[in-house]
Amino acid sequence: MAAFKKANVSYVITNADGDAQKQKTQADQCLANGAKVVILVSLDKGSSIAIEAAAKSRDAKVIEYDRQVIGGSAAIYISFDGKAVGVLQGKGVVAGLKANGMYSKKPVVAELNGGQTDNNSFLFKGGYDSILKPLYKNGTFKKGPDQFTPGWDNQKAGTIFEQMLVKTKNKIDAVAAANDGLANAVVVALKSHKLKPIPLSGQDATEQGVQNIISGWQTMTVWKDTRKLATASAKAAIALAAGKTPATTGTVKNGSKTLPAYIIPPVSITKANYKQLFNGYLKKSKVCVGIYKKYCT
Repeated sequence: MAAFKKANVSYVITNADGDAQKQKTQADQCLANGAKVVILVSLDKGSSIAIEAAAKSRDAKVIEYDRQVIGGSAAIYISFDGKAVGVLQGKGVVAGLKANGMYSKKPVVAELNGGQTDNNSFLFKGGYDSILKPLYKNGTFKKGPDQFTPGWDNQKAGTIFEQMLVKTKNKIDAVAAANDGLANAVVVALKSHKLKPIPLSGQDATEQGVQNIISGWQTMTVWKDTRKLATASAKAAIALAAGKTPATTGTVKNGSKTLPAYIIPPVSITKANYKQLFNGYLKKSKVCVGIYKKYCT
């Protein structure tokens, strides 16, 4: 928010705590108070389209932050490359199966996707499916259970994965998990069944995700440096407030239309390169703690 202060732009931050209706009320209040730009983290399609329509009626601009609103009317979409995230996840699963010798043994690969109300979940899935589907098709891998996780809820993910284990009689050799929270639900279930680690993807480069990686329970995570996202969004908001066109890297599809976009490339993090996260993104003292201390060299 330093960028706003430097540009002498007043701002208000609200948090709807995952409540779409509350977010709509907050947005209406901001617009009534004269907001020129709304940076929107979409909670669901319906409420987000309503927020964007309300902004448009008051000549305010909307920046779609991290999550795209299909059918919306924003000025710009600023996020990471969602499909590229999924591609890195799919490649991580493949690399893990090659590393543990299971690649050539027709491994069963399960998919634990994000929440269906989040458009990003479909981008991530599209990415890892672009890597995994050809391998299912040619018989290299066997497609296992494939399920979305309501609201990205980690507890529900644990229940879903437990059901996947029952369905396959514990015969799951790898999991494309959409983020570190879902991946940890897999780790907890594997440990409770006294099963060994399996190739497992993640996302967000969380402290827990990195701890699972260095201890051998998670293969990789995808780092999306949110500092870059926040900086790009602040710059775009300042430009829009001044009636200028914000910087873009290209466009994305929004139904039959195109939307100006600023897309940031994600980074794959494994045991080999996790230390780069200690550049101010994560604190080593919070990752390399307790039972995980011995894994940090």
